[in-house]
Amino acid sequence: MVAIDKLPDRGAPVVVVDDLHVKYRVYATGRAAKDRSGLLAKTRGIREVHALKGVSFVAYENESIGVIGSNGSGKSTLMRALTGLTPPASGAVYARSRPNLLGVGAALLPNLSGARNIILGGLALGYTRSEVKELEPGIVDFAELGESIDLPMRTYSSGMQARLKFSIAAARQHDILIIDEALAVGDRRFRKRSEARIREIAETAGTIFLVSHSMGSIRDTCQRTIWLNKGTLMMDGPTDEVIEAYEATRK
Repeated sequence: MVAIDKLPDRGAPVVVVDDLHVKYRVYATGRAAKDRSGLLAKTRGIREVHALKGVSFVAYENESIGVIGSNGSGKSTLMRALTGLTPPASGAVYARSRPNLLGVGAALLPNLSGARNIILGGLALGYTRSEVKELEPGIVDFAELGESIDLPMRTYSSGMQARLKFSIAAARQHDILIIDEALAVGDRRFRKRSEARIREIAETAGTIFLVSHSMGSIRDTCQRTIWLNKGTLMMDGPTDEVIEAYEATRK
């Protein structure tokens, strides 16, 4: 179900997803069966998981797009496909520039300090060393880490880690930024600051994809929302309408 005709006039296309299918092959344990000796043994086989099933949409500049769905619906798989980390089985993804992925699950090096992780994270996002050095004070300030920035990351709470990850990715303007559950961690005040920063990025010609289970964050940040269910695009349209339809199926 698509309702994008009710959305405001668009700018130029930034991402085109065309009949995207993603399949995984995973090992699965079969039923117990007797081997030739008569003993019970577990058989193992390969099972195919069809994670995305013909997903198509176009994202435009200046849009903040929410991505919702229950666990296992294909949200993170879609985001990984947008960044090129997960290849399609068929169909295609076209992007004006390389999307940058910010995820709370992104790996950090726990024995390095927050300051060192800023350097590594910045380089991974394509910053030069001089850019990282210039951006570092603002990153530390936005993350509100203070003197803790010189402590090993393993001493940080999950909220402190999430704040630092978000601050690194949001320190510079991105053409396409993907935020996977980044606003689900941290206190209310930091979430509000994060949402405000996302809107700043979107207003200056950036395109944002926000993956979250928090309908409040989606409503506050995104005009448009995509709903996935078991790999299928169920609805694409104005955020309030899509969330209302999604929540109606969960009652």
